[in-house]
Amino acid sequence: MIKKVEENLREFVYGGMDGAVTTFAIVTGAAGAGFSTKIILILGLANVFADGFSMAVGAYLSEKADMELEAKNTKVQGDQPGVPLAASVATFISFVLVGFIPLSIYIIDYIADLGLGDDALVYSIFLTLVAFAAIGYLRAVITHISKAKSVLESLGLGVAAAIISYSLGSVLEGLIT
Repeated sequence: MIKKVEENLREFVYGGMDGAVTTFAIVTGAAGAGFSTKIILILGLANVFADGFSMAVGAYLSEKADMELEAKNTKVQGDQPGVPLAASVATFISFVLVGFIPLSIYIIDYIADLGLGDDALVYSIFLTLVAFAAIGYLRAVITHISKAKSVLESLGLGVAAAIISYSLGSVLEGLIT
């Protein structure tokens, strides 16, 4: 299992970060605009699957293009048909798994009718920060780089995306209504 993650680390990190960031952006942007849990779930779930599929297609085509360019430049026809597919599957799985994390508390709140209201956003923020940290930690463990630096880098980028999306959601909600 570790060998598979190592072989597709780029896709796991890229897919996971994008899954968390884009879904978290939807959650924070929608929360900033005052949208209901139902709307947050609809937008978030649509994002997880549609954007996850789009990312997987992009990973497949990018990997295939890299291989075709290398074959053209080296004049060697080394066909590795499984490489683009593995990249796309790793991207999709990582995107979906990590992308569900910002939504998970909203899903639980909706199903169990916990009545969390605005507190759901606080839980979502915490869970998403844990996800960002976990991605940074995984990257550090596999690449043997500084764990603290990698975790802080992932957290910093994730927090920046959250601040941008929440702020824009609040501002746009004020402008539009």
